Amino acid sequence: MGRSRSRHFWSLPNPALPRCSGRTSSGRRNGCSLGCGHRSDRSSPVTAPQPVVLVTGDEIGLVGEAVREVVSLALGRDDRSLALEELTEDDYRTDDGFEVARLVDAAQTPPLLSERRVVVGRHLGRFGDKEAIAPLVAYLADPLETTALVVVWEKGAVPVQQRLNPVPKSLLEAVVNAGGEVRKTSVGRGREAQQWLDDRLDEAPVELDRSARVLVHSRLGEDRPAVVPFLETLAAVFGTGAALGAEDVTPFLRIGGDVAPWDLGDAIDQGDVPKALDCLSRMMGVGGRHPLAVLSVLHGHYGRLLRLDGSGISDEKGAADALGIKGYPAKKALQTSRQLGGDRISRAVKLLGDADLDLRGRSAWPSELVAEVLVARLASLSRR
Repeated sequence: MGRSRSRHFWSLPNPALPRCSGRTSSGRRNGCSLGCGHRSDRSSPVTAPQPVVLVTGDEIGLVGEAVREVVSLALGRDDRSLALEELTEDDYRTDDGFEVARLVDAAQTPPLLSERRVVVGRHLGRFGDKEAIAPLVAYLADPLETTALVVVWEKGAVPVQQRLNPVPKSLLEAVVNAGGEVRKTSVGRGREAQQWLDDRLDEAPVELDRSARVLVHSRLGEDRPAVVPFLETLAAVFGTGAALGAEDVTPFLRIGGDVAPWDLGDAIDQGDVPKALDCLSRMMGVGGRHPLAVLSVLHGHYGRLLRLDGSGISDEKGAADALGIKGYPAKKALQTSRQLGGDRISRAVKLLGDADLDLRGRSAWPSELVAEVLVARLASLSRR
């Protein structure tokens, strides 16, 4: 007999009855919480959540937020203490590593004192290949109707997992085929990331005026996921719906998050010395970049300008082809190259060469000071 694809959960008719296998005599999985083949005495079914939701991402705050939302929807009116089971990497740990079998066992267990079970599997990023998650894929081929499974593909915590493994294709396909959802929590990059932050501010539990929004964008920089706890804090302090300005939110914002490398380049090209130095400070501070890494970024920036200078290239497409980059950054590089001209580009390259020697021991200056002087000189060069 084929799989049951019912979308209803049925209440437990008698909590005193013993637990059974979760299948009918024909072998088909059953929506009854005892799995014994009969329906509940309730005449109206409870709307079921999706059988499985896969949450992915490497930003702890965003992943946690998504998991809370999914779990809340899956629980419905059920008691968390009875219906919810959450497993972490400690539950998968064995003498030889990690195994996903414990999560599968939990997903296959029928509910006892609730209409459904919500099973959350955290730290699934520990499993990086299809063999490791094969038991989970097999379960999703015939998921238990009374289980709402939340699979959280995130990094492990102990020991710290430095890199999040990609989700195996077999698991993605299994989730979709089971009628589930893949929920990605990525902020995105560039304009997409800016739009993500704008959307978050639009949907915030407090109302930020223009000055506050500008300040949030500036202070958070590349650390946009930090807006989630930041907005929650504001709502807790001022109350939902409070109208806030820059002065209200300033105490709750740290000095500044990391910034993207192109933000430093843009500030230098605009001749904005204070902004360029602020970007540099945040890249070396919160961003943790060594001055030599910053120098490498600037070498690439001015290398592109030098490549375009005197090349005869006059349009965005030609610049993109010559530099091997996308159209928008190529267009910006072409404009900057024209504005600076060959003489100032050559002087900038010389400044970079001198700074490189100073960072490698020629000067007794601290490396941070060498980087600051370089950035200030480059930005000043763009102002002339």
